[in-house]
Amino acid sequence: MAGVSSCMKYTMFIFNFIFWVCGCIILGVSIWLRLSVSDVDISDSSAFTSIYILIAVGSIIMVLGFLGCCGAMKESQCMLLLFFIGLLAILLLQIVAGVYGGVHKSQMQDVLNKTLNETSKLLQTVTTTNKEALENFHKFEIKNKCCGLFNGVSDWGQNLNTYDGCVCDKEDQKSNDCAGNRYKEPCGAIIIKFFKENMAIVMGIAFGLAFIEVLGMVFSMILYCQIQGK
Repeated sequence: MAGVSSCMKYTMFIFNFIFWVCGCIILGVSIWLRLSVSDVDISDSSAFTSIYILIAVGSIIMVLGFLGCCGAMKESQCMLLLFFIGLLAILLLQIVAGVYGGVHKSQMQDVLNKTLNETSKLLQTVTTTNKEALENFHKFEIKNKCCGLFNGVSDWGQNLNTYDGCVCDKEDQKSNDCAGNRYKEPCGAIIIKFFKENMAIVMGIAFGLAFIEVLGMVFSMILYCQIQGK
């Protein structure tokens, strides 16, 4: 009876190590995206659905990569079968996330706009619960050189005297970015732009990873059959 190909075994190991690294990358990028907007108090979690899905995908991919490495080196049919089933589940999850993102793209944009509009109302009130959020948004304004969420200084209401982060730096006061001594661009536009640009990158990584997952499924089944026929 035919034995297990050493070439296939070590190819499977190398593949799964690369697969594990890809899982680390997609998990790291997804977490970075989520934390990058933590300065803004967005309470509606539906705006982050795709990011949360990708965080779960990255975590599971890391586990599967480790499982595939062990299954290949130990020649374990059980591990290889679990690896195959896990990859298939991840592939289906990525397809669902991609289709969901494509079909509901406009709705997700509306949800984000609605969430930001609700957040803009909070800028005009100070309570013990939202004081920290106001301070975080104030820092966000200064860091990104923007003003308010959609309507500039009027979004702050009477709180403008306390949280005025719209004032232009001296070197920017004569530039087109400023109107008078305040920045013109609303922070809401920057947040929406951030989501559009970086979600495209994350989804590109996810679908590129789908090709690697298909290869992994093929390799695992070939190795599984070789071990079975050993």
